[in-house]
Amino acid sequence: MMNNQKNLQELVNLFQTNIKQYKSTQYDESNTRVDFIDKFFELLAWDVRNTAGYSEDYRDVVREDKVIIQGKPKAPDYSFRIGGVRKFFVEAKKPSVNIKQDIGPAFQLRRYGYTAKVPLSILTDFEEFAVYDTRIKPSHKDKASVARIFYCTYDEYEKDWTFINDTFSKEAILKGSFDRYIDDKKRKKGTSEVDKEFLKLIEDWRSRLARVIALRNQDVSIYELNYAVQKIIDRIIFLRIAEDRQMEEYGMLMKLTETENIMTDLTEVFNRADKKYNAGLFKKEKFMNDLEIDDHILKSIIKGLYYPACPYEFSVLGLLMYRAQ
Repeated sequence: MMNNQKNLQELVNLFQTNIKQYKSTQYDESNTRVDFIDKFFELLAWDVRNTAGYSEDYRDVVREDKVIIQGKPKAPDYSFRIGGVRKFFVEAKKPSVNIKQDIGPAFQLRRYGYTAKVPLSILTDFEEFAVYDTRIKPSHKDKASVARIFYCTYDEYEKDWTFINDTFSKEAILKGSFDRYIDDKKRKKGTSEVDKEFLKLIEDWRSRLARVIALRNQDVSIYELNYAVQKIIDRIIFLRIAEDRQMEEYGMLMKLTETENIMTDLTEVFNRADKKYNAGLFKKEKFMNDLEIDDHILKSIIKGLYYPACPYEFSVLGLLMYRAQ
């Protein structure tokens, strides 16, 4: 412990000595990780560089380097795990970012944590260190302070080291301190299970879609109506997940909302997906190809799956999570 505190002080002193250089826009996130954030979590006994040589399935820390598609970050920077099970995310920024005030980084982190059902996650540029309760459903309108349960700056690390070490060190997690901290904190107001929230949204779409199909397509049977509603929603969500997992071009579905007769264009997308994925989900159904569906319903569903309306990060959302039981 004494060595850790000494090394922490050295890290803090280094940052303090060169703070103007580190806070310049030229000092990037990659260097921040290597110079400070990696070393910080190594002080908490995490094998950030996998020096133990564990297989990818069991390494302590997974670095999920960002892949930018049309300006959209696709993965949290670090995933800290025990036995391959995620315990918390860390999103890294460069010190020129104002973590305490900027809405974007906080919303980004909270979307990942909420979608993956990780209870706590950390946002840091080393200069600032913020812990969020990621059980609370995020909104793009939230201030950076919403769901933030701990905040300190680099010059307070020594003072707050007991809390940080006792909550986020590898030993603390193995001994159950992390889980006890989560359970003990009475901060569950506003929390919600992502599965339940997402299913509520799907049920709303089902109801609205069923009404418009019944109204515009008088010859469709009850069976065909229910079948079509489920298939359309399943297909759209599958493709939206595929976008965030880089299997499809990001924004492909959103582009359809800029056109008229969306169902016609959507049917063509489904037909292409049938050839690409060769899965029963996109199997052609003649009666479905002939359905008339109002554009405003399809626009609402599709736009509800994108930022800023959507609180979910589909790159970490289970492919089958949205399916009703």
